[in-house]
Amino acid sequence: MNELVLGTHNKKKRAELELLLAPLGLKLLTLADFDDSIQVVEDGDTFQANATKKAVQQAVHLNRWVLGEDSGLAVDALQGAPGIYSARYAGTDGDDEANNRHLLSELGDLPLAKRTAHYVCHMTLADPTGQVHIDTESTCRGRIRATAAGSNGFGYDPLFEVIEYGQTFGQLGPAIKSVISHRAKSMRQFVRKLTVLRAGLAASV
Repeated sequence: MNELVLGTHNKKKRAELELLLAPLGLKLLTLADFDDSIQVVEDGDTFQANATKKAVQQAVHLNRWVLGEDSGLAVDALQGAPGIYSARYAGTDGDDEANNRHLLSELGDLPLAKRTAHYVCHMTLADPTGQVHIDTESTCRGRIRATAAGSNGFGYDPLFEVIEYGQTFGQLGPAIKSVISHRAKSMRQFVRKLTVLRAGLAASV
């Protein structure tokens, strides 16, 4: 296993994960590298369900090892919304600005102390037969500011403040985000499990 396909076209996710996977010497591809990749319907009711669908269906179709990743924001005052609908909260998939405006509208004038939230990231690895080998999930807690700050990251990052730092992910930048974010923490679990899996595969050859 010298190549791994990330089951997304999202270039910013690819950049984040390439940095985290660098110590393994793996070449990371995305669906943009394949003309025949399929569109997986993300109709699961959990992050795990959607990550698994993306991993399994693309792995079988492409005959490759595929990492399916699903992540999003859960706001306590909104009973966990936007949750699995984070990327299309405002109605159009991937429109970060519209999603952020909609989130602020939903929270209204709620005081900062009651705007607690957390990011979630689930990762699933499937082999070319569709068998799942690895599942990891992690979170990062914070709160939602009333106004955006910073231009780094993507999604809700300009609104999501990490309380311990007093700054949003948009302000903190990739160096810190690659250590404390939900995706970084899930990926560290993933890397540990993948290292064991690759050693086992090599020993069986």
